Amino acid sequence: MKAYEVRQKIKLAGLRPPGTLTLAITGACNLVCCHCWVSAGEATSSDHVPLQTIRRLVKDFAAIGGSGIRITGGEPLCQPEWLEILQFSRSLEFKRVILQTNAILLSDDHITALRKIDFPGLSIQISLDGATAATHDLVRGPGAYSGAINGIMKLVQGGLARRISIFFTEMRHNLLEIPALLDFAYNIGINTVSTGSMVLCGRASETSILSPPGVEQYLNLLERYESDFHFRELYRKTGTVAALEWRAGNAIRQECCTFLENPYITPSGRIYPCLLCHTDEYSVSGVFEKGFIAALDEGIHLWSSLLQISRHRTKNIPECNECPGKLLCAGGCMGRAWGSCGNLLAPDDRCKTRRAIYKKKHLTLPENPATHKSYPKPSVCPDTTVTTG
Repeated sequence: MKAYEVRQKIKLAGLRPPGTLTLAITGACNLVCCHCWVSAGEATSSDHVPLQTIRRLVKDFAAIGGSGIRITGGEPLCQPEWLEILQFSRSLEFKRVILQTNAILLSDDHITALRKIDFPGLSIQISLDGATAATHDLVRGPGAYSGAINGIMKLVQGGLARRISIFFTEMRHNLLEIPALLDFAYNIGINTVSTGSMVLCGRASETSILSPPGVEQYLNLLERYESDFHFRELYRKTGTVAALEWRAGNAIRQECCTFLENPYITPSGRIYPCLLCHTDEYSVSGVFEKGFIAALDEGIHLWSSLLQISRHRTKNIPECNECPGKLLCAGGCMGRAWGSCGNLLAPDDRCKTRRAIYKKKHLTLPENPATHKSYPKPSVCPDTTVTTG
């Protein structure tokens, strides 16, 4: 099956064409984080996807019209050939090449190599789960904060600050550090800080140390945003926090899940139609052997069925019936719903927070939704900034 034929079949099935591929090049990691979605572990060579396999996948993704590659893991820097993978991705002229890392393993030689790869579409997404060592290290282990800061400063000193984006996982113990993190980032020249709430799946479902933030914490953050001019101005320049975006209530979600725009391939060669929706029933295994385009062709009917489930979520979720924000979130993220409770027809795990914010803002939906402002088509699903490792 040729690339253009599969792309046409994707369109006829009502699916989005692939835009940004998230590719886990290793299951290994130098950390054992308490909240890790994919339960990444100690570095062993058997966990690495071979370079030639990755080259074939990435080349096929370019052939089918993909515009971006997100390199992740595990910790991608554990894969000895990660720089070659970035260089090869750059050579195919993708609009976006994204590296997700905890930054600890970055060396001076890596900075030199990254400067040679540098272009406007390069993004180095660094996980930072607090503005202090005590907060970050509770999640990622002793010394993780100093290691991450050291890596960040190497990038800054190497002239790559504009390429850094910080990703912060919202948890009960760290949510109120978001303003301080924005301060830190802005002061060293980083202009992107995104956050996403912890999901109770993977290793996070096994720990009693961490938990997602409570509703009152989000309401307190919202109150601080409204009362603190400095925080508000920094946020407008650098921040993206879903709960703060919900406060506006001025956008109707006309689309449901954006399958197949952000596919995800695991280190074992399984492809999911979304970075967050990890349900094996709607996945294709053996991608490394079958090839990327053949795997897409095999999965089209599965993902078309999954899209239909997404479109009917609000009709099947009791919590949506009387919710003032039903048209704003359409039941939330189906992938998060699956990850947190194993049910595709459940609201996502942020439902109570959404409802509290909608209620606080006294939202009223128009009788004719067609007259209301709608979301522009995103190039990346808003929820896919989450880190997997």
